[in-house]
Amino acid sequence: MWSHPEGAWPTADDARQSRVFSPVRLGPIWARSRTWVPAMVPWRATDGGNVTPELLAWYGRFADGRPGTIVVEATGIRDVKSGPLLRIGHDRFIPGLRRLVETVRERSGGETRLLIQVIDFLKVRRRPDPKRYFDRYLDLTARHRAALAELLSDDGWRDATDGDVREKLSGLDDDAWAQVLDGRELESLRRGHRERVTDTHLPHIAELPRVLPGSFADAAARARRAGFDGLELHFAHAYTMASFLSRMNDRTDGYGGSLEDRARLPLEVIRSVRRRVGDDWCVGARFLGDEAIDGGSPVEDACFFARAFARAGVDFLSVSKGGKFEDARQPAVGAAVYPYTGPSGLECMPTVRVDAPGPFGRNIPLAAAIRRAVRADGRCVPVVASGGLCSFGQMEEILARGLADVVAAARQSLADPDWWEKIRSGRGSEVRRCAYTNYCEGLDQRHKEVTCRLWDREFAPGEGAELSRDGRRRLVAPRWDSRLPSSDEGER
Repeated sequence: MWSHPEGAWPTADDARQSRVFSPVRLGPIWARSRTWVPAMVPWRATDGGNVTPELLAWYGRFADGRPGTIVVEATGIRDVKSGPLLRIGHDRFIPGLRRLVETVRERSGGETRLLIQVIDFLKVRRRPDPKRYFDRYLDLTARHRAALAELLSDDGWRDATDGDVREKLSGLDDDAWAQVLDGRELESLRRGHRERVTDTHLPHIAELPRVLPGSFADAAARARRAGFDGLELHFAHAYTMASFLSRMNDRTDGYGGSLEDRARLPLEVIRSVRRRVGDDWCVGARFLGDEAIDGGSPVEDACFFARAFARAGVDFLSVSKGGKFEDARQPAVGAAVYPYTGPSGLECMPTVRVDAPGPFGRNIPLAAAIRRAVRADGRCVPVVASGGLCSFGQMEEILARGLADVVAAARQSLADPDWWEKIRSGRGSEVRRCAYTNYCEGLDQRHKEVTCRLWDREFAPGEGAELSRDGRRRLVAPRWDSRLPSSDEGER
């Protein structure tokens, strides 16, 4: 188990003079400080992808802490069903998104910049039970019949009816299935079918390079109309754009294979967005410093991509790590595979149980390498670092050493949305410290409203806090009354 980084909280005067609370330029805009709340999906939108009062309360609560920048959750750019995930694939979403912008402006006193993260993703099916898989999903061919006949030493299976073959296959064990099914079929049975960007035999996958630049540009235009200060292109983790960047992308149509070809579609997206919204609106990208999977892209690839993105005109580079489907745990029957459950997921959101060097600042070397590469290319695009950032001294050192330009904290901000304001006002000793157990991630995995287990320890008599659908958890962090005197003034 790892402990929080040591170090005293600053006085209000020290905080005012710090790098953490100094302004930073993000292309055409300035953020008041270098404090950043990254995108987190809270599962509070409607099933149709619309903004709800619960979602407004979620972002309003982060705005209370007045960070320099908040990034709204991964928001789907296509007008397709995606459960309670926010969407921006049609003009009908603009009014709700505009209310979200207005809420954050009001709650932060106009001090927080608001960006929206936009994402594309491919289809992922839930893991089926074997009978359902063999009855409905397996495309039965002569190859399966021949493999079954060989397995059972009975050539009669080569001419058996489809129904009989499917019934027989569903009754076999896992070792037998491995002898009859190919790799993708076996994966679909064991983990649920998952589309890949390399499935170019599917017309809608082959056409992604033609479709996505315009779809991202349309989303950016809607975000600008809704009043956001800018957007973050989601090029990270297990999703479409990250998959184009991956070394595992071996498409042969000019959009896979070499570094240059893997970067081609993301660069076309950046240029399409920039043409649509102009140079006077903030456009950045979040991408992986390391895929952290066998055969995946390492930091050297990330440095190449960062230089290319900077040349194409992005206004910031936000660095993450891992979070891939390839090494995720096998889901239960009826559940979908979740890309943050395997080793690469642990690298993305390390807990206090992770191996050395521990969870706090574990991924900073990636941001530092990317920043050096971009600076060596003669560009000053700010780099946003994240991953277990939870103390003032830790963040100030990162900035002082030039390892990053902006410090981002998701889980710590979830544990205490006021923590930035507490530090700035010299009351850091009142910060509610994240325990880094990933309680929140477990809820996200099950598509439940994301909350923090620390919140429920602070119910006040008669408070009447709004609860989650299961009635067990509060939906909003406890309020902090900054007018009350600190309980330990002398410790500062």
